Amino acid sequence: MLDFFTIFSKGGIVLWCFQGAGVTESFTGPVNALIRSVILQERSGNNSFTHESLSLKYKLDNEFELIFVVGFQKILTLTYVDKFIDDVQLHFRDRYKNELDKKGALKLLNNNFEFEDDFKILLREAEESGKARSPVTMRSFKESEKSQKTVKSMIETKGGDKGKEQGGKKTKNTKKDAEPVKGDQGRTSSSGQKMVENGNQGLTPEEAMQKKREEFFRRRVGPTEKNSKSPKPSQKPRGKQMRVWDMGGSSTKDLDYSERNGDGSTNGGEQNQEAQTEGIQLRSMEGDLLPVDYDSSEEEDMEEEEEKVVAGEIPKPGSKKGSSFGGMFGMLKGLVGSKSLTRDDMESALDKMRDHLIAKNVAADIASQLCDSVAKKLEGKVMGTFTTVTSTVKQALQDSLVQILQPKRRVDILRDVMEAQSQRRPFVITFCGVNGVGKSTNLAKISFWLIENGFTVLIAACDTFRAGAVEQLRTHQRRLNSLHPPEQHRGRPVVQLYEKGYGKDAAGIAMEAIAYARNQGFDVVLVDTAGRMQDNAPLMTALAKLIAVNMPDLVLFVGEALVGNEAVDQLVKFNQALADHSMSDKPRLIDGIVLTKFDTIDDKVGAAISMTYITGQPIVFVGTGQTYNDLRSLNARAVVSALMKA
Repeated sequence: MLDFFTIFSKGGIVLWCFQGAGVTESFTGPVNALIRSVILQERSGNNSFTHESLSLKYKLDNEFELIFVVGFQKILTLTYVDKFIDDVQLHFRDRYKNELDKKGALKLLNNNFEFEDDFKILLREAEESGKARSPVTMRSFKESEKSQKTVKSMIETKGGDKGKEQGGKKTKNTKKDAEPVKGDQGRTSSSGQKMVENGNQGLTPEEAMQKKREEFFRRRVGPTEKNSKSPKPSQKPRGKQMRVWDMGGSSTKDLDYSERNGDGSTNGGEQNQEAQTEGIQLRSMEGDLLPVDYDSSEEEDMEEEEEKVVAGEIPKPGSKKGSSFGGMFGMLKGLVGSKSLTRDDMESALDKMRDHLIAKNVAADIASQLCDSVAKKLEGKVMGTFTTVTSTVKQALQDSLVQILQPKRRVDILRDVMEAQSQRRPFVITFCGVNGVGKSTNLAKISFWLIENGFTVLIAACDTFRAGAVEQLRTHQRRLNSLHPPEQHRGRPVVQLYEKGYGKDAAGIAMEAIAYARNQGFDVVLVDTAGRMQDNAPLMTALAKLIAVNMPDLVLFVGEALVGNEAVDQLVKFNQALADHSMSDKPRLIDGIVLTKFDTIDDKVGAAISMTYITGQPIVFVGTGQTYNDLRSLNARAVVSALMKA
């Protein structure tokens, strides 16, 4: 039933392994995929992993730094696997505890772990327990709740079933109360009607009397409290005063700029003047982009918090002896004295961390998965003597976040463009995303960065849907060419726009633009696509067609830093649409992320965590403003520092 079972250390040393009968394929591929995709990426919140036709279950032993992995065919439903892997872990720990206490890779290699006999016994017991579980038999009609119902209880009344049941219970209670006094049946029924009218269903006469007394005193006391308040003096509403503008002109002619250029047209002189003005403000962006930085005083804040806690717990000199003992006990209460951490120990700290991440704009599901991953990472670890649980959990979470934000592969666009130059072809980048996130603006920023590094750029206007999209790109092209005049580049414009107007097929325009760039010798082609919501199936199909037909070198998803839970939905559905509508077995998905409007969120940088965690792809560019210079690369430690800041 099982394909394999392996036990190895976090350093990569295989201590023991088992391979099922008839299994010829090596299990190194699935295990290495588990290590790369889950363990190294801090995604161990869920203890299952799927690789091709295999389903893998794993368990971490943090005390001895071990990993237990079992693999079986995913079409099988093995209910005993979770308990079986726990039993194997406990038996292996108990049997080889002395050998595992010896630290060092060489000592582990020298030991011989003969565990096959114990493993087969545990496997046999687990399989028998799985077979022993008889299927749940269907209940008979007499055992069901439906058989207990009577015809009277199934009759629907105007008040509904709930009112009927309450009425039935009330009638029984009133009958029981009325049995001792048979002569006062009329009085009992009349009092019952009054109780129903006053909302006193199910109350005894004493309880109803007590309720009426409370209402009587409330009415008597209420007006006196209101009258005791001193009345506010009546104030007349202030009238609206006219605002007086400083430097205000007395004539509208001062605001008329239409005749400043002679004939009123926007001639090249104004553009050159604007370009010169911007040229003074814009700095050079040659080379790699500057990383995003935060003036975060996280360590200072942490030290201040610890000082406040200690100051609040140390007793005053004039306090009693008992209070001093309580203060010392409170100060030492959170310390862990060389014991193994359990899930209960970390529960309070994890709940606070989860709420903190959600407040920082991390998607709720992602925050829960991160905290579960940290709990599994720390569970069973032996802590130092003077280490608090909260600081340990916080440090582990911080390390996990840094690991998530650091990319699995480096996206070096400048190097890739030079490699494409050596192959005499253009390097193609496609931008996609939802409406209004800043695709065209950040495309222009990336164009400026590429021009500063000596490359020529062709912009393909494939947004044939939004009114003004082509004109916006034409404006950026004109401004970029004014910043880098053709005279400085052998009379050739460094940026050109390839457009066919509106209402055309975007995939066809992109294909023509790439062919034009190859013939004219352009270094980079930037494909601008129309914004689309992730639920719009026709537009998502058109995007998948554009990517499948043209096969760009890089597909960048442009997303806002303002979104929270929506980021997860957008990325999942964009990737799903690209996979569903692709024509190949290995579909082309999102390769990287452009995070925009990063200057508007202060320290609520959780969208970066959500997007990277969902896709596993790096954040290539970060937009931090409105000018061409406001483009940065991601600094993982600075973002995590801002995220963990209180």
